[in-house]
Amino acid sequence: MHKYSAVRVGIAGVTGYAGVELMRRLARHPHVDVRVAMASAGSEARRIPSLARIWDSPVEPLDVEKLTAQTDAVFLALPDSVSATLAPQLTARGIRVFDISGAFRLQDAELRKKWYPHSPSNGGASYGLPEHHAEELRDAQLIACAGCYPTAAILSLRPLVRAGLLEPGIIIDAKSGVSGAGKAPSERTHFSEIHGSLAAYGVFAHRHAAEIEQELGADVTFVPHLVPIDRGILETIYARLRPGVGGEEVEQALAAAYKDSPFVRLTGSELPEVKHVTHTNFCDIGWKVNRPGGQLVVVAVIDNLVKGAAGQAIQNFNVAYGFEETAGLN
Repeated sequence: MHKYSAVRVGIAGVTGYAGVELMRRLARHPHVDVRVAMASAGSEARRIPSLARIWDSPVEPLDVEKLTAQTDAVFLALPDSVSATLAPQLTARGIRVFDISGAFRLQDAELRKKWYPHSPSNGGASYGLPEHHAEELRDAQLIACAGCYPTAAILSLRPLVRAGLLEPGIIIDAKSGVSGAGKAPSERTHFSEIHGSLAAYGVFAHRHAAEIEQELGADVTFVPHLVPIDRGILETIYARLRPGVGGEEVEQALAAAYKDSPFVRLTGSELPEVKHVTHTNFCDIGWKVNRPGGQLVVVAVIDNLVKGAAGQAIQNFNVAYGFEETAGLN
């Protein structure tokens, strides 16, 4: 157990969708004392209606000095450019940082320059997907929490790629609810634009593809879509199995990888749905194989605001501090 009975925590960016999710769960976490809640922008303290009855104090402007003085760990639910500047300041002062943005996820400098130009360095960050990086998290000062789309894709595919079960040519057809675009309004997320519609976007131009390929060590074709639901991600993944590989090998690889993972649920041929995981930290994975050496279809679902953001960050926090992995998430 960590030396603190409760870790002093700050949340920066608490006014966004992921920030509110963080506060809801951290306020009830048995090992957390939330000391500071700050907005991502603005110069005046204010009360936030969505935090009523959870956080009674005003939400303050960003203040690195106050975060340093009053916390042991800080959760950043900020734009990439803001996290890129703030996180190194905090870690230099001994604060552990759990960053939900993408600023520090990519290890390759050229890819980071392309997709996250405000991040000249990854700050020595550990990649925050605890099912595959738990040991690295225990001593990490800066944890770059995995992205929403990559979480479902990596959890589904990494054990299969590592086991050598798949041929090249993986295709990921991903669909996300509108909250994945963030709280700031835009023409794309306007009700009259998204209602009754479904749109592909970012084809060959989405930064999460680089993150997925980094963690798989394999090329993928990744196509995200925006669907008219408020939250949730469903990914349908298509791959070809190597000769002689069938459903039994797929099941064995996934079962071995996640036998001790409390938030990964393998559903086999019963394909999961978004409603099975909304408001939870679960990733449900199901699959079908047409024949040995043939086609594999994997379906994975998560809540983009929980396992894809706030819940992921808290799970990383629990592992990093040696708490029960499910603390604050049940």
